[in-house]
Amino acid sequence: MPDATLPTPHPTANDVADALDALRSSTPLVQSLTNVVSATFVTNVLLAAGASNAHIDNVHEAAGFAAVASAVLVNLGTPDDGTAAAFTLAAESATTSGTPWVLDPVGVGGLPWRTELAAGLLAQHPTAIRGNASEIIALAGLGNFGRGVDSSSDSEGALPAAVALLEFAQVVSASGAIDYIVGRGESGAVGVRVLGGSPLLTKVTATGCALGGLAAAYLAVTPTSLLGLTAAHTHVAVASELAQRNSSGPGSFAVAFLDALASISPDDIRAQARIERLDLR
Repeated sequence: MPDATLPTPHPTANDVADALDALRSSTPLVQSLTNVVSATFVTNVLLAAGASNAHIDNVHEAAGFAAVASAVLVNLGTPDDGTAAAFTLAAESATTSGTPWVLDPVGVGGLPWRTELAAGLLAQHPTAIRGNASEIIALAGLGNFGRGVDSSSDSEGALPAAVALLEFAQVVSASGAIDYIVGRGESGAVGVRVLGGSPLLTKVTATGCALGGLAAAYLAVTPTSLLGLTAAHTHVAVASELAQRNSSGPGSFAVAFLDALASISPDDIRAQARIERLDLR
C-alpha cells in the first residue's frame, strides 16, 4: 500500500524498472470487480505482467476479499444492481483495511445511474482514479469542479480535472495518445506524462480496463501512489510498442501485447520508457 505521508518525487524510468522487479517478485493478488466485456482480458494482462487476479464481485464475498487482497479494481463498465452493491462494499472494506484500490469510471457523465454510483464511490476516497479524458472531466464535475463531460477528449485538457480530483484520491491519470498522471506533493500537485504506446491499443477491447487492473497491482508494491500509477502506464506503453512491431493488426496485436507484457525486462524499461516531468505551477 502506498504511504500517503511519504514525499512524492517524480518517478523515473529507473523507479519504474524497480517497480517491475517488485511486481514480479511479490505477485500481488488483485481483486477485480470489472465488467463482463473485459474480465478475461484483465486477468490475462495481470498474469502476463506478473500479478494474479481474482474476479470476486458478488455482495456476499466482495467486502471480505477486499480486506485480504493486495489491491482492488472497481470498474464501472457493465454495472447492475448486484455488482453496484458489491462495488460499494468492496470500496468501503478496502478503505477501512488499507487495501489500495482503483476506481475506473467507465461511461461516467453520459449515463445518469452509473454517474450517481461513481459519486458514491468517489466519496470512499479511492487510492487511484484511472480514466480517459472525458471520464476524468465528468467525474471532477461531480465534485462541483466543472460542468461534467467536456467537448475535448484530449488527455492534456483533462489535467485541471485530474488535479481537482486529488481532493478525493492520492493519484489520478487521464489516458490518451499521451498519458498524464498527477499526485499529491508536499506543496501542491505533482505529475508526469508518459509518452509512447500504440494506436492499436484503441482497436482491442478492454485494454483500458486492463490498465486499471495493472495499476492496482503496481499500487500494491510501490512506496508512492504516483509511482504505482506511472509504472502501470509505462509498462503498457513499452509493451504495446513492442507488440505493434511484432503484429500485423488488432488480432495479432492482442496476443503480442500479452507476450510483450511478460517478456520486457527492467532493462527494457530503463532503455525505452519516456517519462517527462510536468510543470503544474
